[in-house]
Amino acid sequence: MIIIQHTVLSDDIRDEKFVCQLTRCKGACCVEGDQGAPLDPDELPILARIYDQVAPFLTPEGRAEIERSGTSVVEADGTLATPTIGGRECAYALYDELGILKCGIEQAHRAGLIDYPKPISCHLYPIRITKYDGFDALNYDRWDICAPACANGKALGVPVYRFLEGPLTRKYGAEWYAELLREVEG
Repeated sequence: MIIIQHTVLSDDIRDEKFVCQLTRCKGACCVEGDQGAPLDPDELPILARIYDQVAPFLTPEGRAEIERSGTSVVEADGTLATPTIGGRECAYALYDELGILKCGIEQAHRAGLIDYPKPISCHLYPIRITKYDGFDALNYDRWDICAPACANGKALGVPVYRFLEGPLTRKYGAEWYAELLREVEG
């Protein structure tokens, strides 16, 4: 385990290689699974605030689901998540011309309409965070749909923590990330 400030990271975050390859997986993480993307409580008002700017990037089905259930939902297990369409793809997801799922929130961000890139759980994937009293546990999530990303990361020699430098810095700050680099790279 790697301990940085108020976080405990699994060694896999240092040791495993990963670089998304959307042309191979087609954004399957936006449609597979049993619920929407996990959300932090502080993201709920953000999603409500940016919805009007994001809506034009969404599918009609996604907009209809968000209008019906809200910009976020509480799952049966009590976790906060993005709504899904028929229990499948995230309501914020859209298919591009190549059939690849993309995030409508991220598309609005790239267009310069909003300052929020996307939910932090999506931005940090394949890292999943479990919150405990006084610390966050960061674990590498192994999922067969990410086999192309693992092979790509291995071929390029990019460890998970390097691939996720931007999202990790977004979540924990530049000082935290610099400390992580000192810890794992010496």
